[in-house]
Amino acid sequence: MPANLTPDYLAAERAYKAAETQQEKVAALEEMLATLPKHKGTEKLQADIKHRLSQARRESQKKGAGHSAPAYLVKREGAGQIALVGPPNAGKSRLVCALTHARPEVADYPYTTRMPVPGMMTFEDVQIQLVDLPPVGREFRESWMPQALRTLQTSALVVDVNDPDVLGEIEFTRAQLDSWRVPQPRLLVGNKLDLSSEENFDALRELCGEGLACVGVSVVDGTGLDVFRAAAFRALDVVRFYSKPPGKPADLAVPYTLQRGETVQDAAAKVHRDFAEHLKYARLFRKLHDHDGLMVERTHLVEDQDILEFHV
Repeated sequence: MPANLTPDYLAAERAYKAAETQQEKVAALEEMLATLPKHKGTEKLQADIKHRLSQARRESQKKGAGHSAPAYLVKREGAGQIALVGPPNAGKSRLVCALTHARPEVADYPYTTRMPVPGMMTFEDVQIQLVDLPPVGREFRESWMPQALRTLQTSALVVDVNDPDVLGEIEFTRAQLDSWRVPQPRLLVGNKLDLSSEENFDALRELCGEGLACVGVSVVDGTGLDVFRAAAFRALDVVRFYSKPPGKPADLAVPYTLQRGETVQDAAAKVHRDFAEHLKYARLFRKLHDHDGLMVERTHLVEDQDILEFHV
């Protein structure tokens, strides 16, 4: 790693890691290049930043309908992506409003949502993308829904726990997803708990919770929203890790993420493309200090919140 990196450079690097759009990436990379100390020890890093900046500028300037993805396909952002599916009037849009800065149209009549509406939800130190989708209804379904769902990472089934036919709605939604040949949801969300009782949701969980993590929520009084955030993170099956330059403190502000089961080698490639190629070994640290610089091989599986110091 280059020596004498300035606080301004490190701040720009954190902004690059957190960037959600190509324009934000371009701005952060330009700041990184401007604030990077220019000497022989940073020549490779200068070249790498210039390469990434050139790619980001090209991506940000792409135009033309011929290259545009359909409006119903949502580009994945953050640590992972969870689509909200379910019957009409289950409260999916209100849930997205409560957990993100997105503002999908909310109304008391069914089929208000006609196109996907993404928003970023914060869980601890990561961002998770929630995607509000039109309902999976018996009377009407958007024709593009199967294709959109196939591109989304995973989903949560949102239902109104007060609906007298809630079990029938769950059965219908899951059967419809099967007919579309898309994966089943990993999470069941019993919404509008403020209008019901915990006993109703407990009964629902017992009847249809097999193979599903179940969470009861209310956007009116905030019940269960923090539990939902944690359950959504688990449903993505990802792990966070932090990079630590040798001899310096770890950057714990913005973690990198990997799919569970990926290795130190994969983590090195996330931090810098040269690291994976030239990596000799890594040292593992943990926030709880149960590991203190333990040497690990390239094939070591990364666990959530590992701190890794790469040696090339």
